[in-house]
Amino acid sequence: MSFATDLVAELERATAGHPVPRVRALHLPPAAAAASKNGEFCALELDDGALGISYVLLDDTLQRLIDAPDRGGIVGMDALALAREFAAAPPGSGVRRVETEVRDLRRTLGFAAANALSRTVMERMGFAPPRATDSIGGIDPRAGDHVGMVGLFSPLLKQVTAAGARLTVIELNPDYAGHYDGYRVTLDAGELEGCNKVLSTSSILLNHSVDRMLAHCRGAERIVLIGPSAGCLPDPLFARGVTVVGGSWVTDRAGFIDALCRGESWSAFAYKFALSAADWPGLSAGR
Repeated sequence: MSFATDLVAELERATAGHPVPRVRALHLPPAAAAASKNGEFCALELDDGALGISYVLLDDTLQRLIDAPDRGGIVGMDALALAREFAAAPPGSGVRRVETEVRDLRRTLGFAAANALSRTVMERMGFAPPRATDSIGGIDPRAGDHVGMVGLFSPLLKQVTAAGARLTVIELNPDYAGHYDGYRVTLDAGELEGCNKVLSTSSILLNHSVDRMLAHCRGAERIVLIGPSAGCLPDPLFARGVTVVGGSWVTDRAGFIDALCRGESWSAFAYKFALSAADWPGLSAGR
């Protein structure tokens, strides 16, 4: 079982016996914002008001979503049915290019739907995750630590290296590979096996690489996964050894949507959270 199939299974269990909301709208940043951090995410809105965030800068996803007629025909769709498309065939599964592009779009929208439906479930439980106390999920880098970073978080590099920790960054882009002041970038995910702490971007959830990456982190004492799109039910991640999930919790839906669609910062309309297994009551609390 993959993370994606496990997440969909959790959503099916969590929504059993309850009405499943439908998709109300898909909110996209303007194409011009793609060059900034304000254009990295879309928000899928359900008819109960829940929002699900997904990264849209993998390849040309944003432009294809902007160009898609009727937002891909998802308005009015059952949110759970759309979420199931996140667990459909992953990239590189042998289908033709056009079919792959369509699946990639539906996978992105399915992930956003899974996050939105997770918000629906948490709201029903009366649960809101605790606010983060720092921007690195409490990973607490120290001298003597070997921290693995999955995805190059440029703004966070100094927080790790300033503590005297050794830092190895795992990247997909070969242009970044090499030695830098205080850290090293490599394409070899196997080097995570020598790290006692790991800080990962949440984009590994969307591109279906999360299981492969976490398989290299079994020796880590702390695994922190952060990013605005880390808004799903956390159970499948905790089961895979993740210790903290850090995402964005929208507090002002209208303000968030307006800012996102303008390509402006939406940080005033959401807070960053850091959720550990100890904070999470489990889905049984919502029964």
